[in-house]
Amino acid sequence: MLIKGIHSYPYHSYLFNKHKPKITTVDLFEKLLQDRGPLGSHSKMAHGYYTFPKLEGELAPEMTFRGKKVLNWSLNNYLGLANHPEVRKADTEAAEEYGLAYPMGARIMSGNSTLLETFEKQLSDFVGKEDTMVLNYGYQGIMSVIDALLDRRDVVVYDSECHACIIDALRMHQGKRFVFPHNDIENCERQLERATKLVETTGGAILVITEGVFGMMGDQGKLKEIVDLKKKYPFRLLIDDAHGFGTVGEKGIGTGEAQGVQDEIDIYFSTFAKSMASIGAFVSADEQVVEYLRYNSRSQIFAKTLPSALVKGNMKRLELLMGHPEYKDKLWEIADALQSGLKKEGFNIGDTSSCVTPVFLKGGTNEAVNLVRDLRENFNIFCSVVAYPVVPKDVIMLRLIPTAMHTLEQVKVTIEAFKAIKHKLETNVYANEQPKIMS
Repeated sequence: MLIKGIHSYPYHSYLFNKHKPKITTVDLFEKLLQDRGPLGSHSKMAHGYYTFPKLEGELAPEMTFRGKKVLNWSLNNYLGLANHPEVRKADTEAAEEYGLAYPMGARIMSGNSTLLETFEKQLSDFVGKEDTMVLNYGYQGIMSVIDALLDRRDVVVYDSECHACIIDALRMHQGKRFVFPHNDIENCERQLERATKLVETTGGAILVITEGVFGMMGDQGKLKEIVDLKKKYPFRLLIDDAHGFGTVGEKGIGTGEAQGVQDEIDIYFSTFAKSMASIGAFVSADEQVVEYLRYNSRSQIFAKTLPSALVKGNMKRLELLMGHPEYKDKLWEIADALQSGLKKEGFNIGDTSSCVTPVFLKGGTNEAVNLVRDLRENFNIFCSVVAYPVVPKDVIMLRLIPTAMHTLEQVKVTIEAFKAIKHKLETNVYANEQPKIMS
């Protein structure tokens, strides 16, 4: 029989709390101000210039930045459709015909339309899949697709360099996820071995996720090698081909076409934000899979559908993408000239096999800040810069996005400017300058 005094709750509570560290609560807003995050910590110096810059004027290779004209290499307007006269005309007429409200409501309730269904059929035919669902946004679209596909018994195997939208989707996944180093197929197979053993105990399934073109580094995912692993392991394959759709492959279908494995991609996802320079996205797969996604993708069930004016404008963009291969040819003429010119001058552009053109330089954050300011103020060139913590502390990455609207003369001007900043970097000019706050 237990002695009441020894085992009473108040006594145990006293012993426990006696050695328990005191917890101090904080106000939510105070916590945010104490830690603004790796990017937000630079906001006072960077905002409006290095971050959140304003490019004004027509979407084109030359735009206005802070009152002066700059040569712009930062727009995902790959095929030059953003200001194509037929596109502008279609957008204007569609806005006049439909406004921006119709169809009103979520698609499952009141937001469906014949126009959407026609567009989905066109996309399905182009990418070679049975069915397609148009999504109102790419980021939330793929998050919702991944969420709908998986339950807690399932295992995800994914590339470490997958886009943030995929990583955010996997953060919601309640089952196991195994990551493999970027494009490391040997390690991918090891993760598939682990996943296969696990689902044999859970009764779950395996989904492999990678990208067609990795938007930061520009290299292609090793789709063919991953597809070959299907002979040994039971998995389905989802590809995010946002940067490949419209830009690679003989017909511009994407990375699956370029590598000869489009038929083996089980779920094909892309956006309208890159080669089509618009808003929205789509997912294509077998008819039964797409039907399942229509009734289970929460970001589509509980959000307003893509307005008809945007759908009709996207249909014109798809028509031009399919009917004018010379746009893609011009894009690659510019990309090849830019990449070969940079390599000839000794620049490291990594392993890009797409139009995305990264340039890797040695230097820290202060040098990156001074270098970018010099490019913009003295060479009138605007491009994206990536520094620590996105890349290692001693690396500066400049990312250039060529388009079909750029000229070979603009490529030449850019390479000459890059030669000049490389010389300054190597002779410590930027290292000896204090970072300047641009008011």
